[in-house]
Amino acid sequence: MIARVRRLVRTVNPPRPARAGRHEGLAYSLWSPSETPRGGVVILHGAGSCKESHHDYARVLIAASLAAITFDQRGHGESDGPMNDRVLEDVHAMTRLLRDTCGTGLPIALRGSSMGGHFAILAAPVVGARAIVAICPASGEGLRRGLRAGTLRFDADVPSLDGFLAAHDLHAEVEALEIPILLLHAAGDEQVPVEHSRELSKRLRSPASRLIVLPGGHHRSIQHDAEMQAVSVRFIERALAPA
Repeated sequence: MIARVRRLVRTVNPPRPARAGRHEGLAYSLWSPSETPRGGVVILHGAGSCKESHHDYARVLIAASLAAITFDQRGHGESDGPMNDRVLEDVHAMTRLLRDTCGTGLPIALRGSSMGGHFAILAAPVVGARAIVAICPASGEGLRRGLRAGTLRFDADVPSLDGFLAAHDLHAEVEALEIPILLLHAAGDEQVPVEHSRELSKRLRSPASRLIVLPGGHHRSIQHDAEMQAVSVRFIERALAPA
């Protein structure tokens, strides 16, 4: 798998999205393998990022015969309106679009980075996800502090989004999930302390769940690491495989 990822990175003309457009005010790019996909992954970016930042991972997924969709969350990129309390509805809309395009029975995994990791955990029961990969997932308290201080780099309806974050306890949400969850965190993360993922890992219920802490690194180092991308793809493949 790692060798296949590296070959993709070196490709002169890398694969392009099968579809790109807008759906319910959300700008997206949808990726589909040449063969019938074995599953689908909804990719959620972090605060101040955009869908294009995760096209490298989408290419890794289609090489593993998995479909993917990455989208600009509201307040980011080309999507409409500020981010608000519709966050989970937007993830659900992207999941429906992926299934409508690639197969209504497509098993789904969620993969999110930082703020996207936080939302992936909250959205899993809403979309019926069978696995989660959360990279350096942000805490609700940290997101609320950044929101109120104006340090998050996106447009937000602050009262609406703050109310949404206040209404969800991430630790309780993790404890309620029985699906496999892979937590990846860099020990050198300067924005979300690794202790946050360690605390979340104590509440993981599925025996297939894992916490991997990488020495050193920084807040954005894992999401583009070829070896960790391959690890997460294998984790998703196992979780989405037919029983």
